[in-house]
Amino acid sequence: MNISIRQEEEKDFKDVEYLTREAFWDIYKPGCDEHLVLHKIRKVSAFVKELDLIACDKDTIVGNIIYSRARVVNEENKEFEVLCMGPIAVLPSYQNQGIGSLLMEHSIEKARQLGYKGIVIFGNPDYYHRFGFVDAKEYNIQTSWGDNLDAFMALELYENSLKGISGKFFEDEAFKIDNAELENFEKQFPYKEKHVTDTQLKQI
Repeated sequence: MNISIRQEEEKDFKDVEYLTREAFWDIYKPGCDEHLVLHKIRKVSAFVKELDLIACDKDTIVGNIIYSRARVVNEENKEFEVLCMGPIAVLPSYQNQGIGSLLMEHSIEKARQLGYKGIVIFGNPDYYHRFGFVDAKEYNIQTSWGDNLDAFMALELYENSLKGISGKFFEDEAFKIDNAELENFEKQFPYKEKHVTDTQLKQI
């Protein structure tokens, strides 16, 4: 398998949305909304086109990673720009073959070259620690609601690049999804049955 990485083009959009839907379906909840988040991010000013990358096996798109600009706002209301990564998706039949890692490593290096200071994410610590992500509280960065979780992580893109950046993290509004919007968007895709599973995130 010879995987190449290139920037996503408009002609790829629908295929990548389908791929993302397949990758996330029934994982965190019955169905998913990550394909709609992806669709919305591409339309907002926070979208970083240069970091919208796809992995290809010859002509088949098998993975995607996307970034948007986000804000960390401190107690004095001063804003700092950071990157927010996600969604990242790999076609189920290609998972566990290192494609996600390739996309992460490639995009982190590209973000560094573009001069960004850091990346803030919500994700699985066991997976993202291998790329250098640490608990965001080490940089005194909290969630927008003022909390810290193991799944809330940050990565400096060069030494001390997050020094002096602290406060609450706010991602773009594109991440907010309502059910009617999702239901309408789903009509563009083939019908797929939703399932409740024991491994999905429990609703608190």
